[in-house]
Amino acid sequence: MTITKELWGKTPEGKEVLFYTLKNASGAYVKLCNIGAAITSIVVPDKNGKLGDIALGYANPLDYIGDGPCMGKVPGRFANRIAKGKFTLAGKEYTLPVNCGPNHLHGGPEGFMNQVWDSRIEGDSVEFMYFSEDGESGYPGNMKVVAHYTWSEDNSLKLILTAETDALTVVNLTNHVYVNLNGDGSGTVLNHKLELNASQWLPTDPTLIPEGDPADVAGTPMDFVEAKPLGQDIKADFPALKYGKGYDNCWLVDGAMPGQLNTVADLWGDVSGRHMEVLSTLPAVQVYTGNWLKGSPKGKNGEYEDYDGVAIECQKCPDSPNRPDFPSTELRPGEVFEEAIIWVFD
Repeated sequence: MTITKELWGKTPEGKEVLFYTLKNASGAYVKLCNIGAAITSIVVPDKNGKLGDIALGYANPLDYIGDGPCMGKVPGRFANRIAKGKFTLAGKEYTLPVNCGPNHLHGGPEGFMNQVWDSRIEGDSVEFMYFSEDGESGYPGNMKVVAHYTWSEDNSLKLILTAETDALTVVNLTNHVYVNLNGDGSGTVLNHKLELNASQWLPTDPTLIPEGDPADVAGTPMDFVEAKPLGQDIKADFPALKYGKGYDNCWLVDGAMPGQLNTVADLWGDVSGRHMEVLSTLPAVQVYTGNWLKGSPKGKNGEYEDYDGVAIECQKCPDSPNRPDFPSTELRPGEVFEEAIIWVFD
């Protein structure tokens, strides 16, 4: 395993933009950036052994700051949505910036994904650290967050996310990488087959805030218990698919237990023969079929169109601070938030 560090340039504020490349003996590699602790490339072989980049990303590194898709980055302090940008914690109400219709999304416009993280090579891994101050984007408590990436000789990428706080707060972390297993810039992912280890999903209101109880996927377009093409039911006459112009929904991982690694999803590229397995310790997964990618900053291989990539975001449930029936997202002083996500490519 070799790890190289490259200085691309600086942000307008004078912060260094750094890239790290982790390459194994077969030549397969991942590239990471300190803007948002982002995954910017994943270069793995197809069925013929030809290497190709399957992660979506931008031609200009500065476009990773303030982009709509949250391309490849770690959002926070709270990934996904919080209704009306408000929650109550220990009897006190907190107000967050609203940046997605009436709701707060991915920590707001100044969220972790739009920050330049500290970074270092740590043995055979790359580690990014961000310190979020008390009151930042409305959240209580000073918080230290670490994203620790390791690339293996057998083409698996492991991310361990940790967080610590000095005051009661909430936290929900994931990585928002978009993949196209036929290769970045190759067109739609709607012919990719997806299988989810999830027999329940979270119905939402039209603004994508969960409402009511989890529902069984059986007999609905939300059923991926057996593998099917992403596009098979995407235009079905079904409220969830009309709200987001495709899939932008949360499923509950079957058999999820705190600290236990589970298979969450399997994805197959229809042309390349590539397969990606996603494992995680997290209890839920948001699947987003890139419904609004058109108009994004220019990609590494040209302009993106809607549905050119899919994000499989392992996380806790959206709006959890307002839903005591969901797995808790509270973090207290002395506790450590620690969760893992692993992408395995073959």
